[in-house]
Amino acid sequence: MIETTASTKPSEAPHEPSVCPDDVDYYSNVIVNVILIGPPGERDGWTLIDAGLPLSASAIIGAAEQRFGAGARPDAIVLTHGHFDHVGSLPDLLKHWDVPVWAHELEAPYLSGRSQYPPPDPTVGGGMMARLSSLYPEGPIDLGESLQILPADGTIPPLPEWEWIHTPGHTAGHVSLFRPADRSLIVGDAFVTTKQESLIGALTKFHSIHGPPMYFTSDWIASRRSIEALAALDPLSAFPGHGRPVFGQQLRDDLNELLAHFDELARPRHGRYVNAPAATDETGVVSVPPEVDDPFPRLLGALALGAMIGLALAPSQDHEA
Repeated sequence: MIETTASTKPSEAPHEPSVCPDDVDYYSNVIVNVILIGPPGERDGWTLIDAGLPLSASAIIGAAEQRFGAGARPDAIVLTHGHFDHVGSLPDLLKHWDVPVWAHELEAPYLSGRSQYPPPDPTVGGGMMARLSSLYPEGPIDLGESLQILPADGTIPPLPEWEWIHTPGHTAGHVSLFRPADRSLIVGDAFVTTKQESLIGALTKFHSIHGPPMYFTSDWIASRRSIEALAALDPLSAFPGHGRPVFGQQLRDDLNELLAHFDELARPRHGRYVNAPAATDETGVVSVPPEVDDPFPRLLGALALGAMIGLALAPSQDHEA
């Protein structure tokens, strides 16, 4: 486990060593994980899953070399989806490695410069990460000829032992990766193991099972169905895009709890996409529901105005000597 932030010891996290795959590791890039698949010490023949935050290429390359050795270079990069915190370092990584980037065809509009994602909803989740989401990049980025579309048969060319599973909801083309041989699962943001809407949760990665980050999820019906599909695989290990990996019985218990209490743990009670999803197709966004009323900016404006008036009316501290 390669981390950039303070974390619990592996023995303190939900963990069953017997089901933790030796060839899968993760690097914690501040608030998001990138996954590295390949045996330690082998500089070639490994694969990177997702690409972290902007300005993180050097750190990701360093994490890869720490695991695989100096000069390590992946065969490919596979994307679970294209939100800014999962593709932020791609341009710089591709300058260094120049490898193909694989993604689902419904993610292509956001990875080829054609469409922005549906706008985030800062009214959901009740935390600072959610509140700031209107400031996050919505894309698109343009990967040019580096972009490759995952085959329709579920195979992943650089990972022959793995298969991709379409898990929409967070985004239309979101995928998770599954290896049937040991029931290892890489879930991206289909579900997460920390409260990602909270800045404290995002930074500390305190373990709690949640659905996809609320502020960027644009189809809650599809999200639940995707989690049901992943739970039906009975995975033994799961590596999320946010939070720490979870294993064995803890993973089963978490998924059962999440599905039994989906409306409390995952789906917001109110929000832009709660009653109607964004409409998207192979060209990108077709339509989105209208914005919901958000009193928070008005409250901030009122507080700022009150502070300015208070300063203007305050007695001057200047006096004659």
